[in-house]
Amino acid sequence: MTPAQQRKLLKSHLKKAVNILRPPKKLTISEWADEYRRLDSQSSAEAGRWYTSRAEYQRGIMDACSDPENKEVVVMAGAQLGKTEALLNIIGYFIHNEPAPILCVQPTLDMAQSFSKDRVTAGLLKSTPCLQDKVKDARSRDSGNTTLHKTFSGGALTMAGSNSPSSLASRPIRVLLLDEVDRYPPSAGSEGSPALLAKKRTATFWNRKIIQVSTPTNKGASAIEDAFELSDKRYYEVPCRHCDEYQVLKWANVQWTKDDPDSAAYCCEHCGTLWTDSDRRWAIRNGEWQATEEFTGIAGFHISGMYSPWTPLADGVKDFLAARKNPEHLKVWTNVYLAETWEDAGEQIEYTNLADRREETLKVPSEVVLLTCGVDVQDNRLELSVVGWMKDDASIVLKHETLYGDPSTPQLWQALDSHLFKTYQTEDDRELAIRSTCVDSGGHFTNSVYQYCKKNFGRRVFAIKGVGGDGRAIAGRPSKNNIAKCPLFPVGVDTVKDLIFARLKIAEHGPGYIRFSEDLDDEYFKMLTAEKAVIRFHKGFKRREYVKIRPRNESLDCLVYSIAAYAIIGVNVNTLAEKNQKNSGIIEEKPKQKQRKPVPTRLGGGFANSWR
Repeated sequence: MTPAQQRKLLKSHLKKAVNILRPPKKLTISEWADEYRRLDSQSSAEAGRWYTSRAEYQRGIMDACSDPENKEVVVMAGAQLGKTEALLNIIGYFIHNEPAPILCVQPTLDMAQSFSKDRVTAGLLKSTPCLQDKVKDARSRDSGNTTLHKTFSGGALTMAGSNSPSSLASRPIRVLLLDEVDRYPPSAGSEGSPALLAKKRTATFWNRKIIQVSTPTNKGASAIEDAFELSDKRYYEVPCRHCDEYQVLKWANVQWTKDDPDSAAYCCEHCGTLWTDSDRRWAIRNGEWQATEEFTGIAGFHISGMYSPWTPLADGVKDFLAARKNPEHLKVWTNVYLAETWEDAGEQIEYTNLADRREETLKVPSEVVLLTCGVDVQDNRLELSVVGWMKDDASIVLKHETLYGDPSTPQLWQALDSHLFKTYQTEDDRELAIRSTCVDSGGHFTNSVYQYCKKNFGRRVFAIKGVGGDGRAIAGRPSKNNIAKCPLFPVGVDTVKDLIFARLKIAEHGPGYIRFSEDLDDEYFKMLTAEKAVIRFHKGFKRREYVKIRPRNESLDCLVYSIAAYAIIGVNVNTLAEKNQKNSGIIEEKPKQKQRKPVPTRLGGGFANSWR
């Protein structure tokens, strides 16, 4: 190597060393994102360089997270607003500009793993050049990194699930990101509120940042709404390009021609001019955040789906029109699009009104294409309900039976066999067998339930255990962690009860409507309406739960289990309904009782991981 080459090499090394030792530029998060962030084609529809100006409202939210005046940032936001990408920008900024211990908490451990693989690794670290050398590939032998824990010079990024106490174990954290906090369980195991546990880990840092992001859920039980109420409550005000007056976008000002949602336009509340989507996007680009309360260290942001530059206003109108007659769907639309909490009317459903729906059913109605059953175990009896399913998740409760006997003896379970494994005649001369059954294992006869369900697992008879709390899946993955090694499915009972009471309020035949057979007596309807949702305090935290207003609720429980049975098998009833119309008169094969499927380690087929 010549002296000239040596000097050139030395100069190159010195330049690299200077670049490493040079402190990063003093940037806000939005400035950092505009300069450094790159979007990949797999995780983003707009690959290439990041521009905050695409969604100008993100600037105020992101910059609040790098503002030393803000200890906490709360974002109550709708869908399709770029929340996840903004969250990734915050992570990227702190890794590159202010290295520190970072913890990002997702609702579940599975979601944390998916977020790490699909968004953090693929969508941020690999696609953004300035971060590629900061965090080593988890597959590298000497990286010291895993899917859920990534180290870098000056700090580490940890992903955790709110349902996993071990992932929230005590380790000092400076930057805490709580994503979708309204989907967290009330307690991480037996250790209390996951959000509170995580917040305690920031106590040693004077310059800590706590960032909470979520769409809201129910009024009075929404963690993100409670946090927003303690903030300075900032709303994004946009100008009218016709009169220059600023305003917060409100759903009441959205107008459209009847039967033509594509005509949707926003009406300026000052001059009455109708905005096109182009006008609305212009207004969003020129908007600004305005606080409505005194600042006390918590910056709060509220923004609805009406501000999304990627979603036409007509899409929000179409979703509203599709949801407005169904309380269950309207609740989701209110939470996800308007970013507002859902408040039930609060009236108690009168059982007499439901009893008036009873209809003559000598045979199973011809619209029914699937049967499920729910079984409740009491000390001296079994109670069961058979439910028929129709197009668009409409249903009919065909019967409710009580089988008296001792659940610890085989005689009672043999009696149950005669109900579960028979066929039902439809009005159009088809024979339907019960496709799926759920049996509650939470009483005094757990082992008897396990033994019965394990024996009949091949016939789709499933043992279930109810799990309370908002945001639970209708039916989760089964576990064999019990003495009988029986597959046991967790069922989000509060989620299903929300679903039931929303559907009971539907007054017209259509999607989700529940019908009732004339065979059901008045006591059935009293039991069906025997609970109501209330807000209670548990260990100092508000929790929404169902309480009894009548002593007996077996028919409600049986309906919950029937819906869980429907969710576990994941059958598309619309597809079955179409086949039934094409093949009218064809008899569905009755399951052969002598043939038993071996119990698999993991049940195949569709699981209902979300009711929304």
